[in-house]
Amino acid sequence: MTATLDPPETTSSQPTPAPPRRRRLRKPRRPAPTPHAARPARPAGPPTGPDTASVVLSSAFTMIALVCLWIAAQMLFLGALSENRSQELLYRQFRTELAGLTAPVGPVVPAGDPVALLTIPSIGVEQTVVEGTASGDLLAGPGHRRDTPLPGQVGTSVVYGRATTYGGPFGDITQLQRGDKIQVVAAQGRKVFTVTDVRRAGDPLPQPVADGAARLVLVTAEGSGRLGAITPDNVVYVDADAPKGYPAPPGRPLAVPDSEQAMANEPGAVPLLALCLALLLAATLGVVVARQRWSAVLVWVVAAPLVIALAWASTDVVMRLLPNLI
Repeated sequence: MTATLDPPETTSSQPTPAPPRRRRLRKPRRPAPTPHAARPARPAGPPTGPDTASVVLSSAFTMIALVCLWIAAQMLFLGALSENRSQELLYRQFRTELAGLTAPVGPVVPAGDPVALLTIPSIGVEQTVVEGTASGDLLAGPGHRRDTPLPGQVGTSVVYGRATTYGGPFGDITQLQRGDKIQVVAAQGRKVFTVTDVRRAGDPLPQPVADGAARLVLVTAEGSGRLGAITPDNVVYVDADAPKGYPAPPGRPLAVPDSEQAMANEPGAVPLLALCLALLLAATLGVVVARQRWSAVLVWVVAAPLVIALAWASTDVVMRLLPNLI
């Protein structure tokens, strides 16, 4: 019987090596932010050098643009609102005078006072006629020439009216035809005129008015081309007759100043225009100074109403320096 001996277990005197440790990867450290250099503080006080020049130029150009745009808008659009308001007040005044039997009959009436109600149904005209034909008088509506009888009285009465600006009350009278009716209500009563002719400079003059009859002549301006409405070069006359007129008191002026002729202006308004321009210049300087202390938006919010009021007054003065029929 043989016995097999298992081989003796061999033990190693060397220890088993430990598994390698994993090294943790460290995130690279971010370098500490370097403090930015502090911006130099803006010096207090008004701007100097180029800043001041830019403020002055921008304020001046803004004022010029604002005034020019307002003048154009007022002449062509907003002036109609002013004329409508004046007409409303004049109509109320004249109706009160008619009811109280105090409406004027001549021969001398203060400039700007209402003297008649004028209605032209065929072209939709309903206007209160004021006394005077200067450019400033016609801002409120048609004006009666002071050296002629009042509308409806015996003789030839002349009424001027603007063609384009401030409502252009006579802008359509060139469309009138023979036989169209014109109604006038004045202190002495109501008269209906019949249109007999529409003529221009160079056309034959009408025959003299018959004894005891009344004639009404409406006068305005017209132009040609694209800008003809604001650059008129011709005067238009509309003649209308009534078979009988009311008596006209004697003593009216024999002539009127050149400023009350057709297509004339008022040179006397130049000093007033200079005053308005001086006020606009003072407002511009005030805006420049204010913008050095406060923001531009705040300054213009406060200054815009004042500038618009000055522009409105300046436009009325400019209109007095332009021909009275445009």
